[in-house]
Amino acid sequence: MHLYEGHFWGMHIIWWIIWVIFLFWIFFTPWDVPGQKTRKKNPLDILKKRLATGEITTEEFNEKKNLLKKNNS
Repeated sequence: MHLYEGHFWGMHIIWWIIWVIFLFWIFFTPWDVPGQKTRKKNPLDILKKRLATGEITTEEFNEKKNLLKKNNS
């Protein structure tokens, strides 16, 4: 049998390329891929999001922002 006389060399190259692309995709993809950990949002980011979605008013935002600044100081 002549299985390893170079007849399948092209397929081996393709598999190595697939593995390299797969490993690159696993380790070097951006952070917004589902299932990956993201950085935790600080309270000010949460307040900004609530203001943007209309959950709180500008006055409430400023009050809570000042309260956060006082607590951090």
